[in-house]
Amino acid sequence: GFLTREERRRLEGLRSPYNKFWVPCAWFGALAGQARREGRVRDDCALKLLMEGPGGHLGVPGQAWGDTGVGRPPHPALPLPPQVVTIAVYTFFLTCLIGRQFLDPAQGYAGHELDLGVPVFTLLQFFFYVGWLKV
Repeated sequence: GFLTREERRRLEGLRSPYNKFWVPCAWFGALAGQARREGRVRDDCALKLLMEGPGGHLGVPGQAWGDTGVGRPPHPALPLPPQVVTIAVYTFFLTCLIGRQFLDPAQGYAGHELDLGVPVFTLLQFFFYVGWLKV
């Protein structure tokens, strides 16, 4: 009972691989923006209050409908747990420490022991990745 016949026809004619629960919110946002441009909404603060609605949930899918289990489009980037990322960074660093050792066969290393030089660029890369991880 919230849609006109024309709006219902347009909603049912919309082709989308996802549920269409978000379409009325998009329509409302477009109409609110148009009202602001036309001067029917005085200022940006009034537009913000209008967009937030009585509960302030308009921008959060699901909360506007009481999180009733309405299907949502899949999120493009599901975050990994921090422990997985931390283990991956440290494992990568340890692998680089061993894998980037310089062993010159012409030097005649017996048994190709590890070179004990300091891998400067690997350390810089490690500090960059760990710093990025902390952010």
